[in-house]
Order: sequence, then C-alpha cells, then structure tokens
Amino acid sequence: MRGVTKVVEVVAQDLPLVSVIITCYNQARFLGEAIESVLQQTYLHFEIKVIDDGSTDDTSEVVARYPTASYIRQENQGVVAARNKGLRESKGDYVIFLDGDDRLLPTALAIGLQYLDAHPECAFVYGRCAFIAADGSPLPTWRHPEVGKEHYLALLRNNFIWMPAKVMYRRSAFESVVEFDAAADHSSDYDLYLRISRKFPIHGHDNVVAEWRQHKANTSRKSGLMLRSALTALQSQRKYVKGDRRYEEAYKAGIRYYQNIYGGQLIDEILASVKTRQWKRAVQGARVLQQYYPLGLAVNAARKIYRKIVKPEKN
Repeated sequence: MRGVTKVVEVVAQDLPLVSVIITCYNQARFLGEAIESVLQQTYLHFEIKVIDDGSTDDTSEVVARYPTASYIRQENQGVVAARNKGLRESKGDYVIFLDGDDRLLPTALAIGLQYLDAHPECAFVYGRCAFIAADGSPLPTWRHPEVGKEHYLALLRNNFIWMPAKVMYRRSAFESVVEFDAAADHSSDYDLYLRISRKFPIHGHDNVVAEWRQHKANTSRKSGLMLRSALTALQSQRKYVKGDRRYEEAYKAGIRYYQNIYGGQLIDEILASVKTRQWKRAVQGARVLQQYYPLGLAVNAARKIYRKIVKPEKN
C-alpha cells in the first residue's frame, strides 16, 4: 500500500495545483465540514489555506485537526482582506474561494478543471449550488435561468452566480484585474465577476459543485449592508456602460433589482425597529436608505396602498 500511495502522490504532483481558500470568522461549528469537503475531492492535487479573520471561537483548534490545511490568522479586517490574504499566500494555478460555513461537492475541483481546460479563453467557470440548512440537511433550491454567452450583460442585471464557491478562477485572471475590492465589501465577489466578465469570457456549466448553507448569520440576510455593497459594486460599472443602450438598460434594471430586494427588506427592518423603539438601528437603516434608495419609503407606501385598495376592487 505504501508503494501505491507514493505513486498517487507522484501523479498528483504532476497535475495542476488548485488552491482552495477558506475564509472564516467565528464559524468553527461549520468549519470542519468545509475542510472535509475539500479533503473528499476526487481531484487530488490541491492545497487548503484557511484564513481566520480574527475569530474569537475555537477556529484554530478545528483547523489543527487537519494537518494538510494551512492556518493563517489575521486581525479582524473583513472578508475582503481575508480573501486577498489567501490569494497572496496560495500558489495554485487555479483558485476557489470557499466560505467557512459552506461545502464543496466531491467532484467540484475535477469539474472546474474540466471546463477550464475545455474553454481556455475563459478567466473563470462557474457551476450551480444547492441550498442546505444550518444542520446540513438539503433545502429546496431555486434554479437560475440559463444566461447564454453575454455574461457581463446578465451580471449587470443581478449577481446570478450567488456564492463564491461555485467559481473556479485561473490565477492568471488576477494579473489583469485588481484583487477583491474593499469598497464593495460583502459584494466584492460580485464586483470581481463584473470586472472580469467585462474584460474576458467566462463560462457557466450545469453541474452542482457547492452547497450554500442558509442560517441566521448569513451576510446576505443583512439588508442594509447588502443594499450598500451591491449598489457600490454595480455603480462602479457606470462609466463602462455609458453610451451602450443595452448595457445602460441592464445597469438600470440591476439598480432597481437591488433596491427592490434589499431596500424593501430594509424598510421592513426600519419600521420594525421603530415599533420596538430601537432608535439607533432605525436611524442607521434610514441613513443607508436615504443614500441608496431615497424613494424607497414612498415606493413602499404606494405598494401598500395598491395592495389594500386596488387589488380588493379587482376581486
């Protein structure tokens, strides 16, 4: 068996190296599953870089159980700094970013490499994901429609890629674009997709490669933060779409999309905070709303009037 193991190791070393960068902040209860999902890959030549963004839980103890995972700790600077740290510390020709509470499916690396090899012109490829609950059990997953070849146009309308772990990048892509941008904060992945797809082809395939855990601590549930970061990412493209009618229309549709999704949620949160007299939270939400969705309250009021008055008349 030792001889077989050595042969496997030699063969693996001749293959391209894939860097799986796991970023985490106080996600120790999920982190073991994330690491094990990498260790269970059918493709053998990979490295694991765990970037701990100043966690106060037992993250380091969890990583210590896995000798092949490299542990790198930094002071709490946010997910953007953690991903960029992982990118600089890793060596792979190909890169995947995995959040500490999510999981890869066993063939994720092999499938990503297969499609990048089939599409050498593409800077990255992306697949599909499945939703899972906090306990890891499967949840119903909405299937995003096929995009076609005009990925930049589609991304202007919304971030249909959703989660980072669906994407496998060529490292060479980062030679032509700046790494994750702190200005876009928790939508820095969306910002990166926009910047890359504007310059290079990308490719989507139909294979489920990752599991996206849904729980109360998900950043995507923080509507004020997501409204600000998503619109910051999208608005950075304004100068590039100007003068192209299709791009301008898609850009405007994207603004409306995020205002409706996150702005609507934020309005509900503000009203709930007022009812419970959480004045500081209400004021913070109102400031975000004023900057990124100034007509939000009026639009929300009009919709409620429509639902209460117009719709009943039609019944």
